[in-house]
Amino acid sequence: QVQVVESGGGLVQAGGSLRLSCAYSGSIFSINFMGWYRQGPGNQRDLVAGITRGGITSYTDSVKGRFTISRENAKNTVYLQMNNLKPEDTAVFYCAVNTRTGRHWGQGTQVTVSS
Repeated sequence: QVQVVESGGGLVQAGGSLRLSCAYSGSIFSINFMGWYRQGPGNQRDLVAGITRGGITSYTDSVKGRFTISRENAKNTVYLQMNNLKPEDTAVFYCAVNTRTGRHWGQGTQVTVSS
């Protein structure tokens, strides 16, 4: 079993910043990928940023240059630093951890960007 818990969401004005945290625990020895996803109202859940076991990062085009994914292995935590936030970034953000047993999701954290 893998447990995933997100934190750090909230309300911010356009142009502001937030940092999301994702703490994972349990059977994490086979983690091969960690990702941040978002789901806006009426939209599907899409991958925003990801980081592989080897530290390779990837981003969807709309957040390149504004969002940064990082990890702190000693704390079993993945972060998403979000700068220059836009109203269209408003969504529930989910963290997911991929292991050999599947993808494990957190409960999500709301990010609301006001104009």
